[in-house]
Amino acid sequence: MGQSTNGMLAYGYDLGGEEGWKLQEAGEYGELPELPWFDEENEDGDGFQESAERRLLAEIAGFTETWSSGNEGYSDRKREAKAQVGVEFDTHCSGDYPMYLIATKVITVYRGSVKDIDMAALAVEPEMNGWDEKLRIALQALGITPTQEKARWLLCSYWG
Repeated sequence: MGQSTNGMLAYGYDLGGEEGWKLQEAGEYGELPELPWFDEENEDGDGFQESAERRLLAEIAGFTETWSSGNEGYSDRKREAKAQVGVEFDTHCSGDYPMYLIATKVITVYRGSVKDIDMAALAVEPEMNGWDEKLRIALQALGITPTQEKARWLLCSYWG
């Protein structure tokens, strides 16, 4: 079993994680604020990312289905709802201590790989695709405010 050591370039916000949330609503020591859609004691084992994704699917796309055997077309409907939301979560730092990003685009370069990136295209892509508005709507639906002043390109790494 190998180790993943990936580089990531994402357009969005760094939300931090358990070691310190980068949210204006965070507690005095950086702890996650109480959020009506997230229960840390959830017996189903859903973490922050799964709960946040479920909230966005319900609030923005109206998608509240859960998978069950014989639920034909579920995956296609969920994929369409995710496209409607227009943002995604990803983790950086490490598998043991994840830190979260909410982003409209994530480019991952896996260990040993190289990706050619057109920086000029990246510079105009957020405005052309309405990414800032999608992020604003998602953050509002989650009821969180990042400490980061505005969305921007973030270069981060993942080890796990």
